Amino acid sequence: MEALLPIIIQVVTGVIGGQAIGAALKQVDMSQVIKIISGGVGGLGGGLLLGGMGGDAGALSGILGDVVGGGAGGAVLTGIVGMIMKQMGNR
Repeated sequence: MEALLPIIIQVVTGVIGGQAIGAALKQVDMSQVIKIISGGVGGLGGGLLLGGMGGDAGALSGILGDVVGGGAGGAVLTGIVGMIMKQMGNR
């Protein structure tokens, strides 16, 4: 269970970050499913990247690092998906 908790935290905070950036991008028509999936995947990726870069010795280690990495990763990936969808809609 100890190995599963960081993954759950990263995915949940990624979904929250994805929802936040999805609400900010009002000009892009994104469904909730797209925001949830891209936020969750981005949160997992962002949490893993932050954990790999900082290790366990930095200030962003443990749960705080999972929350920050997950939220930022979810927001970034959802923003990228939103920009791609906007460009595809302009054609």
